[in-house]
Amino acid sequence: MKKKRILSGMRPTGKLHIGHYVGALENWVHLQDTYESYHLIADYHVLTTDLNTNSIYDDTIDMLIDWLSAGLDPLKSLIFRQSQIKEHTELNLIFSMLVTVSRLERNPTVKEQARALHIEQIIYGHLGYPVLQAADILLYKGDAVPVGEDQVPHIEITREIGRKFNNQYGVVFPEPEPLLTKFSRLPGLDGSAKMSKSLGNTILLSDSPETVKLKLRKAVTDPQKIRRNDPGRPEICLIFAYHKKFNPEQVPEIETNCRSGALGCVDCKMKCSEKLSFFLAPIIEKRNYYEKNINEVLDILADGEKRGKKVAEETMSSVHEKMKFG
Repeated sequence: MKKKRILSGMRPTGKLHIGHYVGALENWVHLQDTYESYHLIADYHVLTTDLNTNSIYDDTIDMLIDWLSAGLDPLKSLIFRQSQIKEHTELNLIFSMLVTVSRLERNPTVKEQARALHIEQIIYGHLGYPVLQAADILLYKGDAVPVGEDQVPHIEITREIGRKFNNQYGVVFPEPEPLLTKFSRLPGLDGSAKMSKSLGNTILLSDSPETVKLKLRKAVTDPQKIRRNDPGRPEICLIFAYHKKFNPEQVPEIETNCRSGALGCVDCKMKCSEKLSFFLAPIIEKRNYYEKNINEVLDILADGEKRGKKVAEETMSSVHEKMKFG
């Protein structure tokens, strides 16, 4: 039986943090054994919120190294840059004729992102972000898209655009389904709802044990637990959230001792630091390998782009045929 195809991606922002791993990478690595996996380095999407492209190539390579180090296998997962396959922009243009401005303005994700980034005037490209995303997905005829809940509205727009094209010109595209991640967010070290490099509240996948220890020492915990013997509330503590992900076997003991006051915050942070560094060790080892063998990384990217472009050209050939362009 032929595997279903998934497509997902990230904007290249350089080295990734453990929130990226929990929210996406872990799921991608798991899915690549059961799906035909396509993974997009969404460098055009960077422009929707930042016009400075000075570091975009270096950020791309850093992110790709983290993808590979976390377990993405180029033999199972096709990896490529959006900007190197021009069919993305052609299909984006066609799709932009199939969706109204009012429909895009109703997309809650764009509004939330604009508020978070303090954007007063939304640019045309930012408003049309879901259209380009639809082109990214449907260019490779993705059957499913692994996403967090906040991206589900984008997938619905993708389905609507693909449906409208099929009804107008003839069937070319599937209607992809969202594949929701089970553990989609980790809180930031400052207590924010999620990690963000712009907030400086992250633990990077490449952080050394000493760096992890230093960062966790400064992490926010239960404000009512001031002294060691004070009873704590693990349900509101971000360190406990990290324990649940990276130290699950000790969670019952940690929860009991936190609530009773037997476990102080400093000791709890040190336990968490050890478990986090143990988890990161093989990723850092692989990262060191790829940094020393950068040509291997570039070859993986070149091969993915060659194979991806072939699929994109086949899709656009079908689009042109249905639209009577030749």
